[in-house]
Amino acid sequence: MGAIRRWLDRLTQSDESILADETREWADSVAGCVRLGDAPLRTSVKIAGVIRRITVLPMSGHESLEALVSDGTGEAVVVFMGRRGIGGFSLGTKVVVEGVLGEQRGGGPPRMINPRLEFSA
Repeated sequence: MGAIRRWLDRLTQSDESILADETREWADSVAGCVRLGDAPLRTSVKIAGVIRRITVLPMSGHESLEALVSDGTGEAVVVFMGRRGIGGFSLGTKVVVEGVLGEQRGGGPPRMINPRLEFSA
């Protein structure tokens, strides 16, 4: 009976919660990563997540590429200074980033500036 109950629960879940569960499960399987919900600020951390939003700020001389990364427990903004694009970097891509998380002025999710980036399958 437990299998039928799980199947029925899965049918009533929203797409957003299903995606968060799948992302959290994948992120937990990546060695050495911490959950964003538990990640300390101002300390070097490694996080795994999925790109949920990409913003390009094309100011002359100050270009940057910003991505909102989610692991199902929280979100962080990853900023690549001096970049307008990165090959293979698109919505829904699984990434592993390593760097220092810092607070964002005016609130919002923590930021990571120029992290080390790995693409994951």
